[in-house]
Amino acid sequence: MDIHTLMADDKKYYMNTFGQRIPICFEKGEDCTLFDQNGKEYLDFLAGIAVNTLGYGDEGFIGALEGQLEKLIHCSNYFYNEPQTSLAKLLCQNSCADKVFFTNSGAEANEGAMKLARAYFYKKGQPREGFVSALHSFHGRTIATVSATGQEKYQKPFAPLLHGVTYVPFNDKEALAAAVTENTAGLMLECIQGEGGVWPATQEYLEFARELCDETGTLLILDEVQTGMGRTGKLFCHEHYGVQPDLFTIAKALGNGLPIGAVLSKDFCASFEPGDHGTTFGGNPLCCTAGLYVLGRITLPGFLESVTQKGSNFKAALSSLMQYCPKIVDVRGMGLMIGVQLAADTPTAKVTAKLRELGYIVGTADGNVLRLLPPLVMKEDELLSIVPAIKTAISEV
Repeated sequence: MDIHTLMADDKKYYMNTFGQRIPICFEKGEDCTLFDQNGKEYLDFLAGIAVNTLGYGDEGFIGALEGQLEKLIHCSNYFYNEPQTSLAKLLCQNSCADKVFFTNSGAEANEGAMKLARAYFYKKGQPREGFVSALHSFHGRTIATVSATGQEKYQKPFAPLLHGVTYVPFNDKEALAAAVTENTAGLMLECIQGEGGVWPATQEYLEFARELCDETGTLLILDEVQTGMGRTGKLFCHEHYGVQPDLFTIAKALGNGLPIGAVLSKDFCASFEPGDHGTTFGGNPLCCTAGLYVLGRITLPGFLESVTQKGSNFKAALSSLMQYCPKIVDVRGMGLMIGVQLAADTPTAKVTAKLRELGYIVGTADGNVLRLLPPLVMKEDELLSIVPAIKTAISEV
């Protein structure tokens, strides 16, 4: 189907939730490169929004999926499922968590964490309903998770939202101290606000959040949907801070393109009982096989160290552009999660369009931030190749 017919059919039959899409249809991917219908190549710095962490066409990944496809794709969670149990075990063995519940997405994982927090206090006989989250956060698009998202633009059509959510400025300890009380069930934070503009939490802020939760008995919930699974150079971003959450969530990169997320919990608050929560598709054999392969690759010796080294060199190269491009006002992030903030008057959409012309796919965040989330397996020379392209794109718009 040619792109014009595709666009016309999409407009007629698909709900317009994504606005005017970029007029490109990708047909295949190889390594870290995408190919459109005309065969044009694009080096991918978006990775399906931090999903395709191993790029495209990884032979081991495809082989693992083919092997599972030949055996069993799905079965009911009424029965045991070896890939599910094996993945839960490996996640716990490689984290501070004791228990896992699998979901289909990051939003479902975050909603599951919120339900788990309320269930924990209810079963203690001390019900709490309140949650605190940060302004400019993003936690999902279900009613509960959009309620926890501190951005009004995502909430307006869906009022009334979940009662009892308070929003505070990110990295503001005083505001946090005023909001989190003995009536708060959960404090939900991102270690790095992705959709909010790639803003990392400060060390002092996350340490204070942990201390405050300990003082008030509140559960610390860290949303690692975008930052987890090696994106920042650690398996989970909170490891950089030396702060352990009570609950944390992952998704995106866990399945390398297949839909899987997870709620990870300490034993003391893993309070779901039969009938409290459930899922039809979550944790099915195929998606868990994908997760097992991804986790196995990321935890190989040297893999995360490579992400850290490549990310450091990439960030330094991008930062060096600031002396030549006054429209670049900041470069921030960790590992291979980097935001290049452009001046407010920069036409960011034109910059990204120019980069596509030059053969690069990038994302945006918070209006004027170029969000760079390449596959973790991207080679350093490929990473660095976009640096002069960004300079060119900015100079020509």
